[in-house]
Amino acid sequence: MSDFIHLEEPGDPTLVMLHGTGGDEIEMLQFGKELSRRTGFLSLRGKEPEGRVNRWFRRFGEGVFDEPNLRMRTEELADYVMEKLPEKKRVAVGFSNGANIAAATLLLRPEAFDAAALLAPMVPLQPDTLPDLGGKPILMICGERDPMVPRMNALALATMFETAGAALELHWHPGGHGFGPAELNVLKAWIARL
Repeated sequence: MSDFIHLEEPGDPTLVMLHGTGGDEIEMLQFGKELSRRTGFLSLRGKEPEGRVNRWFRRFGEGVFDEPNLRMRTEELADYVMEKLPEKKRVAVGFSNGANIAAATLLLRPEAFDAAALLAPMVPLQPDTLPDLGGKPILMICGERDPMVPRMNALALATMFETAGAALELHWHPGGHGFGPAELNVLKAWIARL
């Protein structure tokens, strides 16, 4: 099994914490503990450095992804979480680049996650065919003024998930590429309902 630098606290369900560009497993574990005291955590570090910052997959520019690398890293992540947490309910919680690798995993290897919360995601790739997401709970939290993710891109991702049969909740906030206390409460409530 390919390994990741990670921090882990056992529990079921387990929140699989996926950082954004420049983040790490330490900050995401702390964030996870803000979200829930009743779950386990598996907080991972992406393996594609960009200069001195951590990422999950390579890109050629802002919003222009290296798709072969993205597909390879998606397969690696899916295999890892399924082998690491074979009997647990696995819930992805990703921000920005972490949300994008989680979205790619839902589209290419949907069996890896039982649910996913995606903060500031965008369409990571176009799969050859959409998977059957069969009512899988997915939360998307998106900013109306996000300079990195145009509204139409976020809506396209939401449409892909809905067409694939996910139980999608799409939450818009008036800000940009981030989230505030109101969005944190939306996320906490969603996790509590799982």
